[in-house]
Order: sequence, then structure tokens, then C-alpha cells
Amino acid sequence: MPYFDAASSAPLHPVARQALQAALDEGWADPARLYREGRRARLLLDAAREAAADAVGCRPDELVFTPSGTQAIHAGISGALAGRRRVGRHLVVSAVEHSAVLHAAQTHGATAEGTVTEAPVDRTGRVSPDVFASLLRADTALACLQSANHEVGTEQPVAEVAEACRAAGTPLLVDAAQSLGWGPVEGAWSLLAASAHKWGGPAGVGLLAVRKGARFAPQGPADERESGRSPGFENIPAIVAAAASLRAVRAEAADEAARLKALVDRIRTRVPELVPDVEVVGDPVRRLPHLVTFSCLYVDGETVLHELDRAGYSVSSGSSCTSSTLTPSHVLRAMGVLSEGNVRVSLPTGTTEEEVDGFLQALPGVVSAVRERLDAPSSARPSPSPAADSLVVDALGKRCPIPVIELAKVIGDVPIGGTVTVLSDDEAARLDIPAWCEMRGQEYVGEEKAAEGVAYVVRRLS
Repeated sequence: MPYFDAASSAPLHPVARQALQAALDEGWADPARLYREGRRARLLLDAAREAAADAVGCRPDELVFTPSGTQAIHAGISGALAGRRRVGRHLVVSAVEHSAVLHAAQTHGATAEGTVTEAPVDRTGRVSPDVFASLLRADTALACLQSANHEVGTEQPVAEVAEACRAAGTPLLVDAAQSLGWGPVEGAWSLLAASAHKWGGPAGVGLLAVRKGARFAPQGPADERESGRSPGFENIPAIVAAAASLRAVRAEAADEAARLKALVDRIRTRVPELVPDVEVVGDPVRRLPHLVTFSCLYVDGETVLHELDRAGYSVSSGSSCTSSTLTPSHVLRAMGVLSEGNVRVSLPTGTTEEEVDGFLQALPGVVSAVRERLDAPSSARPSPSPAADSLVVDALGKRCPIPVIELAKVIGDVPIGGTVTVLSDDEAARLDIPAWCEMRGQEYVGEEKAAEGVAYVVRRLS
């Protein structure tokens, strides 16, 4: 059964499994002790730190291991902000950062003096270095920018932003969780965080690098472990396995990236050919080699994922149409792209052409069946004699993708130049109706507050 969700968590690399088993026998003792078992554990921990630091591009004494990537991000942000408290309390983040960054930013913004500015992105999910630089102020204590986006794969201009931050005297924290297995992060960044389970290491190991010269004040109770930056007893077997797998995937990265990129290119090309009304999102060139995301009109994202799972394919979604949330993915919202029916395919190392071809064969039938179940239109069906110059569609109480489906059913019932007003209280409609207009060549006039919900106005152009 093909597993296509490596961006969430990659399967354990064989080298990680071997290293973990070996370290369970040798690395169980306290590395702070001076007896032989402690010294043996310390040697394993030091060797893992050196290997990880080499992969990151920092000194071993600049890197600490944490219980997770999220913990690394939270510790990095809080420590950097505290270390530069005298400079100010302003934090800059991109609008498409991982939720771990945005949660930390929200906590900071809720403090009495903390302020947060989000840098916008373009339709591919990429920040502009010039716009990001313009947001830096004299009181900016820290800036955060991911190396590559976890939902759509777009790579960010970290080197350019890092240079702008250096010129402004602002440290830059990079969330490198999605990209570190493919190569080091270039540029003069100050802090970097990552998570081992993203590159085939065991879950429960993160890393935080703080380069010399960056002011940093660890928050919380003091602890002698990991330079005082990550409290608690180190999980040495997992750390050893994480470092070993990082070194192994880096050795394979060039060849595997080229191979997986060819498979992803096939998906990017074939999906719009096989499935009508699909938008492939993310930067088509500056992107991770193993990840592709697309959104399908007129489908329930959760149902698509369940049906693909029944067909034998494990994929993920940033769609708003899931039982866990009624709001669109913050990444897709910031990009201004279609959120309904969103599918993220992220290929793990070793994925075969046959597995990708099988997915491409299964996908059209799955999407078609879901659309048929929802009575979605195959295309706009113009009425031979339009009923009126304007129509109102009451979609109140109906969730994604029903408001867009109802709009598509009646757009042909108004003349060219006529309007359809959709009444909806679904948060996803604010994103999906304009995206539908762009995909189908209609004009999105705008929105206005209604007695209930929001009125979205669309003008028929074709």
C-alpha cells in the first residue's frame, strides 16, 4: 500500500533502524557520568552532535537536541526574543509558517508589549525578499522564515531574506524541517530548527542550532542538559538514529531528488489532464523535489482522502473540508488559491514509477465518484433563455464545497453581464468563490455583509 505523506512523517530509514538498535545497547547510561557506561553514552552523543552539525552547517557547540521539532521552534523563538528584549518586542513571520511558529507568535503577540507582523506571500506561496525586508523595524527582535513550505513545497528565498536581516541587525530563525534532509540551508541565518521524523529518523527528536553571536536567553527552569537550552535526559538511542539517518539521506539526496522530481513532474502534468477543474498549487520550479499539491473543484476533501485510502493510497490535505476544521488551511488562504478538495502528495524515498502510475489511474475515478455523489456540475450549463439578470443562491448552513457547487449550477442561468449572489456562512467560501471565478473565467465582484452570513457577488463573463 503506497504511503504518500512523507511531509507529515517519513518512514524510518533502514540506517536509522540499525543505529537505533545498536544504540539501545550502548547508549542507555547517563552521559553526564564519569564511569565507563556514562563515557560511552557521551561519546555516542558527541558523535551524533558532530554529524548533525556538519549536516546543518554549524559548529557542534552551536547545536542542541530537543524532544521534537515543535519544541525546538518554541525554544528558539522564546529564547531569541528574550535575548533581544532590550532591542524591542517586534516579531516578523511569514503568513505560511508552520503552525508551531504561528502558535509561538500568537503567544508572543498576546503579551503586553509583544507585536507580530505577518509577511504576505504571492500565489505560489513565496515571500518577496523586498517586502519581508520592509517589515523589519528598529524594534524587531526576531524574524522567522521557513526554508520550504510544508503544504505546497514552495522554497523560500532564505539567503536573500537572511542578508536583509543581517543588514538590519535582526536574527533570522529558519524552520528547516521539510528541507534539511535534501541539503543545508544557505545564507546567514542565526537560528535553525528541524525535526528528525521528517527525514526518516525516529519521532521525538528535534534539533536547534543557535549560531555564535546571536543573543539567546533560554526560558523556563534552568537545566544543565544541552547547554541549558533543552531540559531533560537526552534520548541518546533516538538521537544517534536521527543523526545517522540524516547523514544517510544526505548521501542519497542528489540522486533521489532527481528521481522523485521526475515522478512529481509526472503528477503535476497528468493530474490536470486526467481530472477536470483542478488547480495545481505551489511554485512550479522553486520547490521541494518530492511534494506536489493540487485542489479539485466540487469535492469534499475529507471524502477524497478516505476514498483514496480505500483505493490503497495514503495522502494528506490542507483542505477546509474536513471534520476537524471548518476554516481553510492558513497556507492556502494566504496564497489565495482554491482550498476545497485539496490533496497533498509527498513521496518518500524509494517510491516507484508503478506506484505513481497506480495513483494516477485511481484518482480520476475517485474524484468523479465524489462529484457525482454531491451532484456537482461537469461544466456551466447555459440556459437557452436566462431567467433573470441576477440570481440569489441561499447556501446558508451548507459547508464546503456546496456553496461553490450551487454557484456553478446557476451561473448559466443569468445572461452575460448578469450576476449571481451567493449567501454563505461557510468560512471557506471567502477563498473558494474567488478561486472558482479565476479558474472558470468569471468575475468576482466582491463580498458584503448580509443579514445572515456573507453575500458573495459573481458576474458572468462567458
